[in-house]
Amino acid sequence: MAFEYLAYDLSRGEEEVSPQIVDRSLLRHVDNPFDLDAGEFQKLFRLTPDLTEDVVSQLDSHLRGSRVTAISTEKQVLAALRFFATGCYQRPVGEQWGISMSQSSVSRSIHRVTAAINSSMFYAKVRFPMTQVERQAAKEIFASATSPFVGGTIGAIDCTHLSILAPKRHEEAYVNHHGYHSLNVQMICDPTLKILNVNAKFPGARHDAYIWSSSAVRMVMQRNFEIGNHNLFLIGDSGYPLEPWLMTPLTNQPEGTPKFLYNEALCKARNPVERLFGVLKATWRCLSQQRTLLYDPGFTGQVVNACSVLHNIRLGEGIYQTENEFTEPRTNDIFVNQDAPSSTAKRIQDRLIANFFT
Repeated sequence: MAFEYLAYDLSRGEEEVSPQIVDRSLLRHVDNPFDLDAGEFQKLFRLTPDLTEDVVSQLDSHLRGSRVTAISTEKQVLAALRFFATGCYQRPVGEQWGISMSQSSVSRSIHRVTAAINSSMFYAKVRFPMTQVERQAAKEIFASATSPFVGGTIGAIDCTHLSILAPKRHEEAYVNHHGYHSLNVQMICDPTLKILNVNAKFPGARHDAYIWSSSAVRMVMQRNFEIGNHNLFLIGDSGYPLEPWLMTPLTNQPEGTPKFLYNEALCKARNPVERLFGVLKATWRCLSQQRTLLYDPGFTGQVVNACSVLHNIRLGEGIYQTENEFTEPRTNDIFVNQDAPSSTAKRIQDRLIANFFT
């Protein structure tokens, strides 16, 4: 039986039970989380009950057990969602709000649900624009954004560090320039914070530019340029190289000049990717630096993918309140790419500055 905490009302001279405490006490006795108020359910699992049931339905064929004693798909999904949302240890997850599972069962559920989301939902929910129709739609989203950049922009790119347990193999490769073990995760998003691409395969010691050089998206952008599509760009910060398909800022430009105005517009237009990291880590707290993921790098990358899928699902239903709901400060990387840009990339950048900022 839960303890009752009493609040003493001095003005009335009597003891009252705090409504907030009562609500929490009642939650402990809920047998089925779907019986909770929709608002309380969303606070606990981040998705609405309807969205959660949709996820359960999509993953059921991957998670349903054949034995009578098998844990239901619903419970497995709820356990994984609660872990993603809090990043707390697995035993407390299993003891909360109708989940009632052992630590080992929670652990298996997290692994199974994460694998199922990666195999059956990731490529459908996290899509980089590949067709001409998709690219045109992406351009229009950027063109109509609060802070648009030049025509042809389809995504903002950046990397963020996710804290992990020190791996047993190649441990030194995962120590980032902040001094802790991490994955350096590259993401591309649009102005609505929709994730278009995730690359969660590289250790924390790798610079953003190195990850980009090995990225499948870079090959896609290069191929598009080579077949004549010269009006298609991503935008990134100074940690990335200037390329014909990737626009980056210019350093030390006098205020008021066309190059300064170009920098200003680019930095405002790529702000969504920084906001994305704050929203993502504050919603799915398992990705926060304060909640170090105690898994190997490979599975950690799968967790990042799963949280990206869930982020896009939430976003598609319009249940984010990005202006006031979730914020998390982020420290930018100190690395500045020093590679000399190609003459083609420089010529394209100069043309954009002349056409749009002079």
